[in-house]
Order: sequence, then structure tokens, then C-alpha cells
Amino acid sequence: MKVLIVEDEKTLAYEIEAFLKKSFYVCDLAHSFRTGVEQLELNQYDFILIDLSLPDGDGLEILKTAKKSNPEAAYIIITARTHLKDRVSGLDLGADDYLAKPFYLLELQSRMQAIARRKFNINEDRIPMGEFSMDIQKRLIFYGEQQIELSRKEFDLLSYLLLNKNRVLTRVQLCEHIWGSFAGDDYDSNYIDAHIKNIRKKLNAYAGTEWLETVRGVGYRVKK
Repeated sequence: MKVLIVEDEKTLAYEIEAFLKKSFYVCDLAHSFRTGVEQLELNQYDFILIDLSLPDGDGLEILKTAKKSNPEAAYIIITARTHLKDRVSGLDLGADDYLAKPFYLLELQSRMQAIARRKFNINEDRIPMGEFSMDIQKRLIFYGEQQIELSRKEFDLLSYLLLNKNRVLTRVQLCEHIWGSFAGDDYDSNYIDAHIKNIRKKLNAYAGTEWLETVRGVGYRVKK
């Protein structure tokens, strides 16, 4: 999943980025109000982490902008402000959570996972996919109780499609949300197609994958 970290304390921002990358998140950084707004205008994110006290603006204004440009994202306010008014204002504007500094990175990850479970309506450890199932947290795929080996990129691609089941995702969307914003001059649609082909080949050795649908000329989707 793709995360925007709007935080002017560079050391903290880099620590968050490094920690989340270990959990397979793709991260962009913005150390100012202006850069945060620019990133939001250019990209779509799954999570947006916002510090309220920025050197050139108020993080609450970033949140207002984000709600318009990234309506499907989840928002977490991270700030040293402890006043109830700030917390209430952020939640009233649509923030999903509020984390006061200092905080443990494991707590941030736990809150992001809880938000993802609510957002994607995950009520069980294993999410079914036809005759297969996926454990998102443990990053495992099963056919019955037989574990199936996928590469990291193959798992990221299939899990993102599964979390957005019944939604058609374009090749560009898949690239940006899983591998970062490289879908420019070097973008090659075959990059995604090759991974989908490998996923199908590995899964078809056990059972059919009719639920993994190619939408011609657009992209892919996982059907219920």
C-alpha cells in the first residue's frame, strides 16, 4: 500500500518511512505544507499521515485538501499537539485516527492495520479467493492447508487486488500503489501482465483462478 508521510521533523519522517518499508508499504515524504499539497495533487494514496504543526501551514488544511483529492485514503494525524480542540477538529474533518507524539512505531503500524481491516471489511484471518485463501497479516496464501509460494511482488499485487475486490484497477494504479510512482516514461504495461501471468501459473497448478479477471484494455480485478 502507498503512504504519504507529511512530517517536518525529518529524523522522525525517515524513521517512519524505514519502518513501514520493512512492512512492505511504499512511502512518499513531504516535509512542508507546500510539498504535501503538491504530492496530493499528483498521487493517490492508501494512507496519509499528517503532522499538524508544519513550518508553512496547518496540517488540518492538508487534511481538507486530502479529503478532496484522495477521498478513498485513510488519514492519521500525528502531532505533538495534545489539546482536545485539535483532536476533535481533526476527527470532525474526517481523520480516521489521532496519534500523539511521542509514539511507538509498532503502535502506528497496529493502528494502520486496524484501519485497513475496517476499510476493507476484513473480519477473518484468512480471506477467501475461490478455492484459495490469503492471510494478509502473515503474507501467506493457501490452497486448503497447503501453503503456496509467491514472490514478494506477486503477493503484493494479488493482495492489493483482493483488498479492492470487485473494483477494476488499472495497470498504472497497481504500479503506483505497490511499487511507487515510476509509471512514467519507463512504464511498461507488460510489467504487471507478467506478474499476473506468473501468479495464475502458480495457482492454476492447484485450482482454477476464474476470480482473477482481466478487464481488457483497462487492468485487473478480483471478483467475489
